[in-house]
Amino acid sequence: MSVYARPVEVLIDELGRLPGIGPKSAQRIAFHLLKVDRVDAQRLSDAIVAMKENVSFCERCFNVAEGTECSICTNPDRDRSVLCVVEEPKDIAAIEKTGAFDGVYHVLLGAMNPLEGIGPDNLKIKELAMRVAAEDITEVILCTNPNIEGETTAAFIATKVLAPFDVNVSRLASGLPVGGDLEYADELTLGRALSGRRRINSPEKL
Repeated sequence: MSVYARPVEVLIDELGRLPGIGPKSAQRIAFHLLKVDRVDAQRLSDAIVAMKENVSFCERCFNVAEGTECSICTNPDRDRSVLCVVEEPKDIAAIEKTGAFDGVYHVLLGAMNPLEGIGPDNLKIKELAMRVAAEDITEVILCTNPNIEGETTAAFIATKVLAPFDVNVSRLASGLPVGGDLEYADELTLGRALSGRRRINSPEKL
């Protein structure tokens, strides 16, 4: 027998499917929405629908975009010879806050994780290779997270994907905590890591 009314149970179940939201958090959010004014709940609903209807992934770099390409890809002032590879669009926001990078991006939409069945074919790695082959890129900065999944993904891209191309491949310098995520790094630390990045397809330093 259900403890709550059916609509509340359904909302709790749907909220519980969101990343980082456990059963207790889902229940807390559901009852918060039940208590707020209808107009506030409607505003949240409208924002979700508007995002789904108007926002998609950039056809070039897979950042979020309102059109076919994101604002960074369409910006003529960006340095298109330097490509920064990140796991998720939220990582772009973290890097942009530093003001230390003026190149362009490529979003993998995840990281390799064999235990969860996520391999190279589940990410935008093939598209990365196509971009490096077709565009005038001289350096690829691997800005995957400094954890096991991120390091595995960076190593695979450096040794298996980018090896045939005449490009410098670099990795963020030390300063980022091992096991952490880019989105939680402060701007100064992340900016220094970008400036001090190291080349990983050659013993030479940048």
